[in-house]
Amino acid sequence: MSEALKQAVLELADDHLILGHRLSEWCGHAPMLEEDLALPNMALDLIGSARTLYGYAARLEGQGRSEDDMAYLRTEREYLNCLLVERPNRDFAHTMLRQLYFAAFMEPYWQAALSSRDELVVGVAGKAAKEMAYHIRHAGEWVIRLGDGTEESTRRMREAVEDLHLYTPELFAASPAAAACAEEGLLPDRAALRPAWERTIAMIFDEALLEAPEVPFPREGGRQGLHGEELGHLLAEMQWAQRVYPGAQW
Repeated sequence: MSEALKQAVLELADDHLILGHRLSEWCGHAPMLEEDLALPNMALDLIGSARTLYGYAARLEGQGRSEDDMAYLRTEREYLNCLLVERPNRDFAHTMLRQLYFAAFMEPYWQAALSSRDELVVGVAGKAAKEMAYHIRHAGEWVIRLGDGTEESTRRMREAVEDLHLYTPELFAASPAAAACAEEGLLPDRAALRPAWERTIAMIFDEALLEAPEVPFPREGGRQGLHGEELGHLLAEMQWAQRVYPGAQW
């Protein structure tokens, strides 16, 4: 199970790192001071989880690589994050909806992970579940405010739903590695978390006057390393310092 657990942990780590980087792009550019502080702090929550998970994946691999190697010295096709988290920020509506979609999945995921047979997974889950609950509240309040707001904010939020909802089914699709870990009680069953996610989204969308569209043809492929060009641009920026100054440490 070591190889399967390593890959499943990398999937989680990549999700958190890439979304954390996306949120960090708002630093200095958010629409108000409170969000200029809140978004980077939410990014730090995600990157903190990613660091622990990368370190664990490196230990499971047993080839002497570090968490930095895992995060910064892999190629685009080696990243296993879902496509949702790499989507560009575009505007504040897209950013808040993307965060809501992800947090509404990860909060019940980490809650379920508290029953894992793996001690490190339980340790990460204990902290991350509380962070994701806050992310749901923060992002959800903005989705409601913008969805049931002005004509302009409503238009932008509805466009965000149309653009991003088709990426959400990948959250519940387990790779063979993740499925094997679920069978062994190491990680939660992703498909089993869909009802909890749908309840959270339905509750918030009801207040935001939004409707979740049908998704007959979901966008998937991230778990197989099949990404859009957006990830390549993101990695070029994120990995620059480590590749220009190999082995540099904080």
